[in-house]
Amino acid sequence: MDERKGMNKMKKAIVIYETTYGYTETMAKAIEKGLKEAGVEVELKKVMAVNSDELKDFDAVVLGCPTYHHDMITTVKTFLFKMRNAGLKGKVGAAFGAYGFSGESVEMIYDTMKHIFEMDVVEPAFKLKSTEVVTIGEKECKEFGQKIAAKII
Repeated sequence: MDERKGMNKMKKAIVIYETTYGYTETMAKAIEKGLKEAGVEVELKKVMAVNSDELKDFDAVVLGCPTYHHDMITTVKTFLFKMRNAGLKGKVGAAFGAYGFSGESVEMIYDTMKHIFEMDVVEPAFKLKSTEVVTIGEKECKEFGQKIAAKII
């Protein structure tokens, strides 16, 4: 096999998210900026606009979800079931999200990516309290995007 094949190919990431009050969307857009600044081609999509079959075309899958009543919101939970069949073993995965009080959804996504999908996850999962998204979020989210990029480049 030719080791040089694909070496100059631009790495691709998809940032998928759902949002309740806009905080996780704000995070997703800043993570997208961080990835792009690091030289990664990025697609940004809401959960309902993604077909899990297309995930195989990306080097990294980044999934964001707010925590609502100590849980993921339904659209993301359903999408995780569909992701299982996408063959993501060994691909880079990252979980993020905003929360008001607890933040469990981000840990649930992280655990699923790591233990069920056997992805190479970015550690730790990234969550911000909704008030932090407004104050310090842009900088920290861009840094998280750059951390993901460093793992795939």
